[in-house]
Amino acid sequence: MFFLRSGTLTKEIDMKKYKNTIFYLVLTGSFSVIIYWIIGKGKFLEASKTIETLDSDKGYWNDFLASMQHNLQDPLAILLAQIVTIILVARFFGWVFKKIGQPSVIGEIIAGIALGPSLLGLYFPGFSDALFPLESLGNLKFLSQIGLILFMFVIGMELDMKVLKNKANEAIVISHASIVIPFTLGIGLSYFVYDEFAPEGVKFLSFSLFLGIALSITAFPVLARIVQERGIHKTKLGAIVITCAAADDITAWCILAVVIAIVKAGTFVSSLYIIMLAIIYVLVMIFVVKPFLKRIGDLYGSKDNIVKPVVAIFFLVLIISSYATEVIGIHALFGAFMAGAIMPDVPKFRTIFIEKVEDVALILLLPLFFVFTGLKTEIGLLNDPYLWKITGFIVLIAVVGKFAGSALAAKFVGQSWRDSLTIGALMNTRGLMELIVLNIGLELKVLTPEIFTMMVIMALVTTFMTGPALDLINFIFKTKDRVEVIESTNLNKYRILISFGNNEKGKSLLRLANSLVKKQKAQSSITVMHLSLSDEVHSFNLDHKEKNSFYPIVEESQLLGQDITTIFKSTQDIETEIAEVANQGNYDLLLIGLGKSIFEGTILGKVIGFTTRIINPDRLIDKFTGKEGLFENSPFDEGTRQIISKTKMPIGILIDKDLHQIERIFIPIFSTEDSFLIEYAQKLIFNNNSEVVILDVNEYVHSNFVIKSAFDSLKEKYPNNISSISIKIIEKEFLDRQNLMLVSLHSWKQLVDESTVWLSEVPSVLILKQ
Repeated sequence: MFFLRSGTLTKEIDMKKYKNTIFYLVLTGSFSVIIYWIIGKGKFLEASKTIETLDSDKGYWNDFLASMQHNLQDPLAILLAQIVTIILVARFFGWVFKKIGQPSVIGEIIAGIALGPSLLGLYFPGFSDALFPLESLGNLKFLSQIGLILFMFVIGMELDMKVLKNKANEAIVISHASIVIPFTLGIGLSYFVYDEFAPEGVKFLSFSLFLGIALSITAFPVLARIVQERGIHKTKLGAIVITCAAADDITAWCILAVVIAIVKAGTFVSSLYIIMLAIIYVLVMIFVVKPFLKRIGDLYGSKDNIVKPVVAIFFLVLIISSYATEVIGIHALFGAFMAGAIMPDVPKFRTIFIEKVEDVALILLLPLFFVFTGLKTEIGLLNDPYLWKITGFIVLIAVVGKFAGSALAAKFVGQSWRDSLTIGALMNTRGLMELIVLNIGLELKVLTPEIFTMMVIMALVTTFMTGPALDLINFIFKTKDRVEVIESTNLNKYRILISFGNNEKGKSLLRLANSLVKKQKAQSSITVMHLSLSDEVHSFNLDHKEKNSFYPIVEESQLLGQDITTIFKSTQDIETEIAEVANQGNYDLLLIGLGKSIFEGTILGKVIGFTTRIINPDRLIDKFTGKEGLFENSPFDEGTRQIISKTKMPIGILIDKDLHQIERIFIPIFSTEDSFLIEYAQKLIFNNNSEVVILDVNEYVHSNFVIKSAFDSLKEKYPNNISSISIKIIEKEFLDRQNLMLVSLHSWKQLVDESTVWLSEVPSVLILKQ
């Protein structure tokens, strides 16, 4: 009865498909005939019109080419081509500088200069003119300004006002010293360069104030990232530096607003009207708008997602605030910064908003600003040794004012020489914030292209030197900025490091680690590490993010009765950081989860898998250093491959299929090199009472002395926990009974290369590299 019913149902479905197909063909066919008939009749109407016909001499192909050329010169097509080029070049330069230990923002700034007249325009002027025609720069400018407004909104949100309240005493002294000293030196510098480098018609007051503020700025975002990456954010030094930078940012932007007002008004007295309007604006934002936004934050701050009307309210506040400051005369960027600073003081709320804004602002729009700056930066203008001497002098004054000023102020308030110099080096970081100030100066025609180029070089040099300066300070004082908790120096302990990305993988890795040391807790330790990309971690939500990341893992450790040590870090390169922590921490085993490619199993995945071997910079480096051989046709994603190649210790890669129990395990032995797996079998048997089956395809348990000795020893001690089988075909029923497969890296690669059928049915897999 069931089969008959099933067959009738299939016939009904087939008939419905045929009916739909016939109806579709009749409908489209009949209406196509009608359309053709109307067009044919319509040709007779052309007699009363003057119709342009195709020039037969020109030809259809040439007409097509002319049409394509016209399309390529369309303003929208040019803008889209510019955006694609800018993003690709900026990401590449950012990657290069990240690899040499520099903030990626330096690479993006240099990418902008490279696409400008200093490099592309110098050596490929035709291509430069085609890609960046003069009439297209207006579109680029306005899009980059939108990017800056969104960026300054994010910067305002990243400021933690509670930090300023709690740690203001020392920080305010250091911060204001780091502004006053370079500001004074900048005004002094302007006295000597005004005659030669100030634009015509610009008063000394405007010129000097702009040079002063340009030398006084600190790049809060870059500084915060460096502090997090070096693992000093939890120290007293890190707290002071972050507070100094936040106070510096607020003070510098307030001074900049006053300077802009003076420049636009012409005199200080005339600027008082603008300053009064600015004060009224600030008071309205703090005492009217901020309480209103706080109420919204209290209502919606605990939710995982924010509804669109609420998002619209906050974006309207941003736009209106930016518009108000632009109309007042203190620049739209100050309004964006202020709108971000008064956002509700709820970490989750701010994090959601930053995630909404940051990707568009930092990845898509901000690189346009770097290139727009690069198009105005002409290194070729500095065509005389004298001009390079002036540039060097500007860099020297910038470093003395900011580095020495901050360090001496820090020493005066009671910091050690090491901490004082560290504060000085960090406060000397200028980065993107400097470029914003310089572009405002160029836009207001306070700076000439020559002095603008010199100041851009100063911004690059002072930002670039931050990392090496910190390394030199640490070398001199023989200290390291390490975040890891130093455990008791018992070298006999078996130490496991777990690095997890998401919570479920982390819990599975912890259960696995626990099964290896469960009965030997006094002689072992487990450290659990979570790394986040620097761009995804902000100073205001650092503690909140760390707590949320580790909460499920800590909860699991309590259920297991396993003590753990936690490490939380932000980094620019997660794979390299995992390897460095593992190598420097004297761990005996590193456990990680296997990542997956988003293109896995697709045609695009095969293409990308092929091209990454050709164009991936990391793989090219490994090829030249001789590390590529092991990973040809690698069964791993790129991230896992990088960790394996850089780690100098035993490593386990878990393919997690909801691993909860680790009671039944099987270990395939395909070569004599797999003998080390029996050591892990012994740990699991002793600590977890696991049942282990050795899949001995080549009968090494009987023929190989090392494997036979290890197996016999375990069989004698634990006769009910270990056995071996020599079958060639693995049944699905056998795999269904198992919880985990232990396999060597070499054997796993061999199984994947041979496309072994039963791999799709295996339980969770731990791939081990000795």
